[in-house]
Amino acid sequence: MSTLTAKQSGRRPQRSILPWLATPALLLFTGFAVVPLVGVFALSFTTWDGIGSIRMTGLTSWRAVLTDPGLPHALWVTFLVMAVSWAVQTPLSILLGTFLAGRQRYRAVLGVVYFIPLMLSSAAIAIAYEALLDPNFGLGAGLGIEALSQDWLGRPGLAFGVVIFVVSWQFVPFHSLIYQGGVQQIPKSLYEAAQLDGAGRVRQFFSITLPQLKYTIITSSTLMVVGSLTFFDLIFVLTEGGPGDATRVLALDMYKRGFQASLMGPASAIAVILVLVGLALALLLRRLGGRDAAASQLEGAS
Repeated sequence: MSTLTAKQSGRRPQRSILPWLATPALLLFTGFAVVPLVGVFALSFTTWDGIGSIRMTGLTSWRAVLTDPGLPHALWVTFLVMAVSWAVQTPLSILLGTFLAGRQRYRAVLGVVYFIPLMLSSAAIAIAYEALLDPNFGLGAGLGIEALSQDWLGRPGLAFGVVIFVVSWQFVPFHSLIYQGGVQQIPKSLYEAAQLDGAGRVRQFFSITLPQLKYTIITSSTLMVVGSLTFFDLIFVLTEGGPGDATRVLALDMYKRGFQASLMGPASAIAVILVLVGLALALLLRRLGGRDAAASQLEGAS
């Protein structure tokens, strides 16, 4: 109808400017995401020490990576860190986010305090915890508490637990902020109706808050799971993958192959594996959300 009116008036219909507005973002994404990814994929079929000439060697790097017995272990540790950190962070983030969504003034102050760990560098956090957990000069020795004076980073089980604790301590604030926003979007009328029916806070939490946070949980879980694939700096500074290979995740394995062993081809192959695993997990979580998730996102955007 608008096109017909424009023709009758002798004017050309105005084209949407939305594609042009998206062009800068598309160019940045192409330059900083697509092009490097294509370059890494190409490097995975080469032999290169990072300094000399690049030689095409076909599937040599892929064979070296896929036949390495350390790859399944690194994958297992990566998925274990992902699963355990998700299981720890998600309940804590939901509870903190729900608590911070209240109207009391002091909760805003607590929200700022809780957000501080996310503002710190992962390397700085790892150095601080490494000093605090030192069995000879750390917090346990200073306070005279034997339970804290253990070899936290020298025993496989304890080192893995420390990594999960530090990761959760750093990233729970971010996901709490996501859940806080999700809780604040829940209609107050639902809680008012539940109160009239005699439902207490616990019943309201499980019957209203959690179901309404379904898509928020999926979004947070996607960021949490895909982000856990890139844990490198914190683990590198804290344990360097040790003791043994107890905390040697795939991202750390990629760094050691590429920058310590100067094997850029195998390191690039591991990088491609990380991208494929992250993409598969993101698509799986999106599928768990179903069509309703996309519909709710479109509805929120409108």
